[in-house]
Amino acid sequence: METSSANDIRNKVDSSFVESLPVLMDILRIPSMSREFDQEYLSNGLLLKTAESFEKYIRNANLKNAQINLFSDDDYSPFLFVEVEGSDGMADGTVLLYGHMDKQPPFTGWREGISAYDPKIINEKLYGRGGADDGYAIMASVIAIKTIQELGLKHPRIIMAFEADEESGSQHIYHYLEQLKEKIGQVDLVIALDASCGSYDRLWVTTTLRGIVVGTVTVQVLNESVDSGESGIIPSSFRILRQLLNRIENPQTGEVVDDFQVIIPGKRYLETQKTAEVFKEVITKFPFHQNTQPVYQDRFLAYLNKIWKAQLSVIGGDDLPDSNSAEDVITPKTTLKLSLRLPPTKNHQEAKESFVKLLTRNVPYNASVTITGLRSGSGFNALDNQPYLDSIINQASLNYYGNEASTFGDGGAIYLMTHLQAIHPKASFIIVGVLGTGANEHGPNECLDLPNVKKLISCITEIISNVQPHIKK
Repeated sequence: METSSANDIRNKVDSSFVESLPVLMDILRIPSMSREFDQEYLSNGLLLKTAESFEKYIRNANLKNAQINLFSDDDYSPFLFVEVEGSDGMADGTVLLYGHMDKQPPFTGWREGISAYDPKIINEKLYGRGGADDGYAIMASVIAIKTIQELGLKHPRIIMAFEADEESGSQHIYHYLEQLKEKIGQVDLVIALDASCGSYDRLWVTTTLRGIVVGTVTVQVLNESVDSGESGIIPSSFRILRQLLNRIENPQTGEVVDDFQVIIPGKRYLETQKTAEVFKEVITKFPFHQNTQPVYQDRFLAYLNKIWKAQLSVIGGDDLPDSNSAEDVITPKTTLKLSLRLPPTKNHQEAKESFVKLLTRNVPYNASVTITGLRSGSGFNALDNQPYLDSIINQASLNYYGNEASTFGDGGAIYLMTHLQAIHPKASFIIVGVLGTGANEHGPNECLDLPNVKKLISCITEIISNVQPHIKK
């Protein structure tokens, strides 16, 4: 049964969304990238310009009893921090809303008429880099609180934490959170708006996230190129690197070695089975080329592989000449950037150590191996919510989507979540997002499904207004 305020929330969210969308599109035109991909981010000011634009948007929203601060400390990416007093003037009970404003590079392969920094709306989808991942989250958070206030509903104390370093591992946000820890205090509920979703027909709440190890591996055998007629004497750096990768991944099946795996908790195994029953698009959502088949045809096995099994991806490469201009020579070295996704409960520091050992010890032909840009991040495994919270979440999904909510395991990572779980052990987590079919975050044609995001904002609005009496101490 729909709550009495659901229709009012829906209408108010829709109108605020229409007003906010042009602002978001203007911000997406800023060609800013996360620091890992833009070495000049401190000097060119593009990340700061993005943060300043979002700050202006928040100030123009005229949230009641809000303090808005933009931090941009030396050698750190910017950080937006907003504190909104509880609607009854009390500070007891705190909800933290999280999102990020930094973006991946524009990438190639955008369809004709669409580009990374020229956002366009086509068939109710907003195309452009950083809209779905994750600029919408800032807009969504502001609209949710503004809707509650304008409708005269109640909300607890709100903290909004919007970083500009998520795509580079979220290392910079810890600096700011440490500075603000006394001001933030104890958090009772974290709502993170940077996850995927199984479909656009219900509210998907993420309970697990994978961790990650990322590094750029170079194998070098020569100081300069030589004619390929010398092959048979000189070992191929490409072949050596291929052999090293086989230490991590079975080349036939893609199965990653046990060093990076875990025993899947029984509860999560059963949860995965249940989710796979309603996650109809787990295999079909991807733009497979011609007759390419997924790793598994079975939805459950494919989904389990995505969220609880370590997986290796080659995400970039250097030192191989373009095929059109390549000469008949042996290249001195081969470089590949690797991304190793880890199960949610795998210790990422141990995994990073294993990653280095497997790739650098007993190298064939005693070739030189270097690893640069090495970093890792933890996964996330949520604790059980209080029964009242699950009930509120489910009712919100019914009100705005017409279907019950479902749990979700995300194959990606949100590095901050495990950190927040450690420093706020009593907090509940609602991790949601808009990265469903066709969203294609990080790749070409990234898009934000507009009808879905309005429903999601309505859900978040209702959840926040309904948790207030439960978390108030």
